[in-house]
Formats: sequence, C-alpha cells, structure tokens
Amino acid sequence: MDLEAFELVLLHRPENPPDYDDAELERIQREHLAHHAQLRASGQVVTNGPVIEPPDPSLRGLTFYRPGSLQQARRLAEADPAVRAGRLTVQIMIWYCPPGTMSLPGKAITLP
Repeated sequence: MDLEAFELVLLHRPENPPDYDDAELERIQREHLAHHAQLRASGQVVTNGPVIEPPDPSLRGLTFYRPGSLQQARRLAEADPAVRAGRLTVQIMIWYCPPGTMSLPGKAITLP
C-alpha cells in the first residue's frame, strides 16, 4: 500500500501558561499566525488551523508539516512565537494518509 507521510503537530495550551496583558497576547497571536502563514507559503506546512470543541480542552490546533523529519518539524514548531512565549506546547508524530488526500477540499466555513 502506498502512503504519504506528514509530520503532524498538535498544539496544546499548557496547564499554567504565562500571564500576559491583552496587548502582548494580541502581539503573540499576530506573530503566531504570521509564522504559520510563512511556513505555508514556503511549502513546509501543508495546512494548519484551530480545533473547535476538542475532546481534550487543552488541544488548540493542528499543523501538518512536510519537511521530511520529526527533528525538522520540531525545530519549525518550536520557533512558533506562541510556543516560545509558553502559550502553546507541541506534540509531534508521523501521520500517514493515502496519496493525494491532502489536496482535496474540506467543508468551507468562516470563523468569527
């Protein structure tokens, strides 16, 4: 069976994240989104986004990387400004799927 491999990163909110004022939280979030946009633009990330109503409330989002190694995916994920600020932590694993799966569209929605 032929499969494609991606590095899947789960982004979690730590139990006791550092406190920041609203302006700093907004800056961290802007930089977090810009970091992921740059990774998508460079082709190192296939897709990423938040999760809604996860079974584990600490789970905040998913990112599907394709740099080819867990070590490289970890380096990129840990460079995320929200991770560096202690607002998110990462779990990294290999995810396999049938070839071409990631090129099919999902259900279109608009988040508030």
